[in-house]
Amino acid sequence: MSQPTGRNLRLSLPRRFICDLLHFAHRVPTVPVQRRLQLAPVVEARQAAAPRPSWAAIFTKAYAFVCAARPELRRCYLSFPQPHLYEHPTSVASVAIERRIGDEDAVFFGHVTGAETHSLTELHLRLKAFKELPLERIGAFRHALRISGLPRPLRRLAWWFGLNVSGRRRAHFLGTYGVSTYASLGAASLHPLSPMTTTLNYGLIDAAGAVDVRIIYDHRVMDGSTVARALHDLERVMQCEIVAELRYLRAVGAA
Repeated sequence: MSQPTGRNLRLSLPRRFICDLLHFAHRVPTVPVQRRLQLAPVVEARQAAAPRPSWAAIFTKAYAFVCAARPELRRCYLSFPQPHLYEHPTSVASVAIERRIGDEDAVFFGHVTGAETHSLTELHLRLKAFKELPLERIGAFRHALRISGLPRPLRRLAWWFGLNVSGRRRAHFLGTYGVSTYASLGAASLHPLSPMTTTLNYGLIDAAGAVDVRIIYDHRVMDGSTVARALHDLERVMQCEIVAELRYLRAVGAA
């Protein structure tokens, strides 16, 4: 009997995008820092809110507050024309979004500038739109597919230029911080690879409202003590500003 044979598959545009991202992410000396956050008041307030925002929207906004207060989190490392740091005036969230393209699941990154200035309802709807709108209507997704359609030498040149030459353009096309999580699928990533200066990642929230939250950071830009303080700030923002807004949504819903 003949043995079944496998098949060679050409890399799709989304696979090319991830391969290019990882190519440059491997060059970034990232380190994860983790803190167990106590979010029972947030869980309770979210449960009663109407409409109820997603956890992705909540974490994206809370971390944006922290980035607004800590300029180190809005900086990035640039190597051209000589190694230096660039500090962006506002935070730009780059949120990982899974979309179905043809017969495969693909990952894109939706951008939100100044997430701390948006309401949780607005952020929830913005992230929902990233998952539901046609791909061609989302600029960041169109750009990713267009670059991924180039031959590899040109793709890698475009990525290198975007990461190393202009801090302003880097923030525009890539964001200043990432948000990536599998919590909705019942799993957690311990050390996601990314060329971003910081990437926020969180796991499952337990029955007591506790959750492990990680910030993976570029050690060239800051030190671990800065990130540890940022995680402390994140817990405070969650328990104060976020809870207050969720309770406001409950009051509006009740009215």
